[in-house]
Amino acid sequence: MKKILFLALLSLGLLTSCYNVELNCKDFKTGEFQFEYEVNGIKKTSHFVRNDTLEIDTFEGKTDTSKVRWVNDCEYILEKLHPKNMAEKEAIQMRILSTSGNSYTFEFSKIGNTNKQQGTVTKIK
Repeated sequence: MKKILFLALLSLGLLTSCYNVELNCKDFKTGEFQFEYEVNGIKKTSHFVRNDTLEIDTFEGKTDTSKVRWVNDCEYILEKLHPKNMAEKEAIQMRILSTSGNSYTFEFSKIGNTNKQQGTVTKIK
């Protein structure tokens, strides 16, 4: 009986170890990044630079700056410094879900919103 229990626990341990997610969030706190996504079948690219307190995003020739407040190593809040309307005044919660090499997968939503979206960012520098 002990042998069966041991084998069952060993098998469970081996299975769960295959699903360990790499999470090196500190490697992505600062740097230069690129985010690619599709809107109505058209590929869009956003480029941003982030330091400890600011994120400067350039999209379709327009630059915007947001304040960055880190909650922990893998989660931060973005607030636009110069919002142009009420929707832009709402803070965005970002959470890094996994990291791999020079990229990370994240989810984001407006604070308090349960409808989360996901994306992948590549670190350029």
